[in-house]
Amino acid sequence: MPDDLLRELSTSLFASLPRADQRKKGVEYVRGILEVPGRKSIRNIASLTGGRAADQSLHHFISGSTWDWTPVRQALARYLVPRLPVEAWVVQDTMIRKAGQHSVGVDRRFVPAEGRVLSAQQAIGVWAASGCRSSPVDWGLHLPPTCVDDRSLGSGPSMRDSAEADTLSDRAVKLCAGMVSEWGMPVRPVVLDAGSLNLAMLFDRLGRKGFPLLARVDQSVPLLVSDPALTGHRGSASMLAGDVMRAASGTRQPVQWRECGRGGGVRSGLIASVAVRLSQGRTGRMRAGGSRRLALIGLAETGQQNAPQLWLTNLTSQHPKSLLTLFTLVERVRDDYREVAKNVGIEDYVGRSLDGWHRHMTLASAAHAIAVLTCPGQMWNGRMGRAEPGT
Repeated sequence: MPDDLLRELSTSLFASLPRADQRKKGVEYVRGILEVPGRKSIRNIASLTGGRAADQSLHHFISGSTWDWTPVRQALARYLVPRLPVEAWVVQDTMIRKAGQHSVGVDRRFVPAEGRVLSAQQAIGVWAASGCRSSPVDWGLHLPPTCVDDRSLGSGPSMRDSAEADTLSDRAVKLCAGMVSEWGMPVRPVVLDAGSLNLAMLFDRLGRKGFPLLARVDQSVPLLVSDPALTGHRGSASMLAGDVMRAASGTRQPVQWRECGRGGGVRSGLIASVAVRLSQGRTGRMRAGGSRRLALIGLAETGQQNAPQLWLTNLTSQHPKSLLTLFTLVERVRDDYREVAKNVGIEDYVGRSLDGWHRHMTLASAAHAIAVLTCPGQMWNGRMGRAEPGT
């Protein structure tokens, strides 16, 4: 089944590559990612097709060739839209740990999962997602200032593009907008964990482009509240998101939703929604783009009433209960990144070429798509045709 899917997908995936030998190498690389055990390095992938000559040939195909990865990503997205089917585009900020400083984009960064500063790349990916599976379709890599001027990384379109989109928020907007305006993908809600992203800019720029946006935020986000349903409210008030939800606790309603992923169990909790706008800290000044009407939604799962998820959205006309499935998609992508993406080598590229990084990420994303379409709801163990039941 994975082999059949690889043949089917490759027909459209590599149609943009101008030469037959490039199309052949593209198939070999994806097959190698799916079949080779352990780390998906170019050398390990080449070991399936030949010796040193195959190693050199594949290295040139990834890092030194001229083929454009953008049409390949576009073909992958077009293939996935009806087959998942895509309910949302999930933006994921991803830290990729690296030993030393010898790969493109590596810098000393704070890695939240580790709680410390480590050598890492900071990538941002856009994932096509449904409740039961997800797959990455586009990527950007944040380059520290020292890398932007590093001539050893190349001077092609990817370097110029990275210099122009110099923040993760810029990159997120550009990737999402480009999928619709340049690739012809359908508008779907953009779902993300806000983290350190610029909320005002995201809501302003994506909102102006017609994207519904749902951003998970923390309790410290300052908001302007103008909701007459809020207990004790008088006029417009500046409050932190956590305080808003505590003030709205009397308006919570019971809800149930189905858990994403392999378990598929039913979860329950309480939900509340408050009309808000973005503000500039405790002063209450309006942020750029802050005039947009938003809703702050608090979802407290049963047994965790004191630690609700907080979501900010521009979908103010929809009942918050109708958004519960979209809320689960951040978890869906995180699960698939851990259980599939890492096993198809999404973190394994080593090299100074930014173009090489993009080509590897493109082909690893294709391998990821084959894995989740072949064995939805199962963990991929890194060998083609051998998925493992979830535990």
